[in-house]
Amino acid sequence: MRFMMLMIPKGYETAAPGTMPDAKAVEAMMKYNESLQKAGVLLALDGLHPPSTGARVSFAGGKAKVTDGPFAEAKEVLGGYWMIQVKSREEAIEWASRCPGGDNEIIEVRQVQEMSDFPADVQEAAAGFTEIQAGQYKTGQA
Repeated sequence: MRFMMLMIPKGYETAAPGTMPDAKAVEAMMKYNESLQKAGVLLALDGLHPPSTGARVSFAGGKAKVTDGPFAEAKEVLGGYWMIQVKSREEAIEWASRCPGGDNEIIEVRQVQEMSDFPADVQEAAAGFTEIQAGQYKTGQA
């Protein structure tokens, strides 16, 4: 089972462009990341720049509309993620619980949908998805 562990740092929604984490926090997080890797459960991980440098694309009325960050209505935003592969939801939660997060950080644990989770008609509509996904990983775009 694959799970995403989504880091939600409170206050990051208003962080200025170029905001960087504290070196001591990064050092602690690197030890945690290395433990995920050594356990063989880590598939991917990345940190994200603040929302002030991002954009949101909405589709009201079927038409794309771009809004540049920061986003005034945002109460929680992502600061980064880990993709892990474990045997159960409980194991994913256990890994999230080991993270050296600060008082202002939350990790949301979400299972990744697998093609086998969907009914036959949805699997048919998504024919080719697995090949597209595999191509992303080969080219380093994921």
